[in-house]
Amino acid sequence: MDTPLDAQAHDVVRSAAPRALATEAVHAGRDDLARQGLHAPPIDLSTTYPSYDSRGEAARIDAFATTGAEPDGPPVYGRLGNPTVARFETALARLEGTDAAVAFASGMAALTAVLLVRASMGLRHVVAVRPLYGCSDHLLTAGLLGSEVTWTDPAGIAEALRPDTGLVMVESPANPTLAELDLRAVAHACGSVPLLADNTFATPVLQRPAEQGARLVLHSATKYLGGHGDVMAGVVACDEEFAGRLRQVRFATGGVLHPLAGYLLLRGLSTLPVRVRAASANAAELAGRLAADPRVARVHYPRIGGAMIAFEVHGDPHEVIAGVRLVTPAVSLGSVDTLIQHPASISHRIVDADDRRGAGVSDRLLRMSVGLEDVEDLWADLDAALERAHGATVGHGAPAAAVGH
Repeated sequence: MDTPLDAQAHDVVRSAAPRALATEAVHAGRDDLARQGLHAPPIDLSTTYPSYDSRGEAARIDAFATTGAEPDGPPVYGRLGNPTVARFETALARLEGTDAAVAFASGMAALTAVLLVRASMGLRHVVAVRPLYGCSDHLLTAGLLGSEVTWTDPAGIAEALRPDTGLVMVESPANPTLAELDLRAVAHACGSVPLLADNTFATPVLQRPAEQGARLVLHSATKYLGGHGDVMAGVVACDEEFAGRLRQVRFATGGVLHPLAGYLLLRGLSTLPVRVRAASANAAELAGRLAADPRVARVHYPRIGGAMIAFEVHGDPHEVIAGVRLVTPAVSLGSVDTLIQHPASISHRIVDADDRRGAGVSDRLLRMSVGLEDVEDLWADLDAALERAHGATVGHGAPAAAVGH
């Protein structure tokens, strides 16, 4: 009888025919369940697994140490891999259109592993385009892993490359301004240097960076992939060669994903297309209303759509935060409920103020992750918060906002 991991490997072949994204979201990583008499994926909480064949175990561990390939046969140890987490990895790889995916305890752990892989090859230089998520920016700039970063705009990527450049990193749409990049053009400028695209905001529902030339696709899976604000995780979708190196770093550093988190993420993927499309419809409606509101100076909403909005206000943004009642003032994003935060105070506070403003993160910018509530209820709450912040300071004759892309 197939073991769960054997069955998954078999079913990747069986399911090679293209399937729609919505179908993959529901079935990927679960193809073997019916044959095992199961409907819901099991949660394997084991940290270790019995084996009476120590010679065979030695050979399997040797193979992992050489290539980072997942050991054949039953699991060995929780830091080498877990069947529940493997289901999520299989599903995410299918959604992103890559050979493999490797999950970690957080998005920052995932990015750290990528940087360590390249550094282990003597390639410590990174070329990056701002804005990025504030902690990603800090990890690169602070040199905590011995990395050296050159910040540039997309047109300067090719010129910024050096013999020791190990990675080009971009985020599109970017956090928090929602600036978009031509990923295909960026990948071309990278030449043979791997392009890492942070796809957290877009998700594979709106774009698949690997199809546009990115070798590595990063997600803070805490956000839309989980989708309910109750799981923290990161994942890198990539080719099998790079995945093997990431698994070796994960094993050595211990940044493993807990099996319960893997289960919640797999469950989250099943509704990802429905959630993203519904929240995006709400966001597009709110972006239009904010753009027409004289209390709002500028609205940023990406061409590809999505559930994220960034907007700059004429008045005090902190008063908007203090004024919401239905919308939750909190960091993070991608949940079923709507969240709002002030990037200059929280998510991007760790970035140097001049660098932050130079990347378009103004002190009046607010970032909103739109959820699944009724759009009229959301607008009523925003309207009241804007009135609190701007009522006496902005006249009715103020110019309407511009929608920025």
